[in-house]
Amino acid sequence: MFFNKKTRRNWHLIKGEPITEMDRKILFFQDRGKLCPKRSLIKTPEQIEGIRRSGVVNTGVLDLVAQEIHEGMTTAEIDKLVYDYTLDHHAIPACLGFEGFPKSVCTSINEVVCHGIPSEKEVLKEGDIINVDCTTILDGYFADASRMFIIGETTPEKANLVKVAKECLEIGASVCTPYSFVGDIGYAIAKHAHKNGYSVVRDLCGHGVGLQFHEEPDVLHYGKKGTGMLLVPGMVFTIEPMINAGDWRVFVDADDGWTVVTEDYKPSAQWEHTFVMTETGLEILTY
Repeated sequence: MFFNKKTRRNWHLIKGEPITEMDRKILFFQDRGKLCPKRSLIKTPEQIEGIRRSGVVNTGVLDLVAQEIHEGMTTAEIDKLVYDYTLDHHAIPACLGFEGFPKSVCTSINEVVCHGIPSEKEVLKEGDIINVDCTTILDGYFADASRMFIIGETTPEKANLVKVAKECLEIGASVCTPYSFVGDIGYAIAKHAHKNGYSVVRDLCGHGVGLQFHEEPDVLHYGKKGTGMLLVPGMVFTIEPMINAGDWRVFVDADDGWTVVTEDYKPSAQWEHTFVMTETGLEILTY
């Protein structure tokens, strides 16, 4: 999703109910000017279980794509795999019809950063790198993930980009502990990307998810430690760094209004998981 900065005072005590330890911790940070979540962003155990079940289907979709993807396949064939598998498991592909998006999945090849639209005319070639991004709705709960796939043998440069992008996701998640900040994630991701000679897309970001496709917080993949929203147990969100081989700048293809492309047409790579914050750290809900 595109980054939309919001800052406000969100956390309030519930009248007539005792102050909890979580209340005290959140108010400590809020009183010091930190951006804190609204109570509506804290998922109940029942909601988390529903998102987890949706994540099982979401992971199954991408497992199927991993089995079937090959040179000569069209991205429209990937879309059909996603659509059929999702419906066969009594779920809904969230992308289909979302704000007019015409397909069930995003397929983004080489210099396409994200939101690529599957097409019968788009045929996978030896050496391509492709991101397949899928969001699933099961019983009203959303789960979101994407993976990179390398078609046959690619260049060392593209292979390393895919590898480092996955490391960026893992490193970003590793620093995410209860009562840390979104900026901590972005700082760690950008540091690793820049160390490897890559840039981080700034115009798009991860996001809260679970009861809707896109919720707060905006999860930027660059930033400063101690900034952004406070992350507390019960929050569900994606981390999905988009890492470019060249410059971080991107543009949206005017012909379809969706496809995001690197401004310098150099390759981009992205991996995404949905996470829930627990009392001890992150739990992955989608792979």
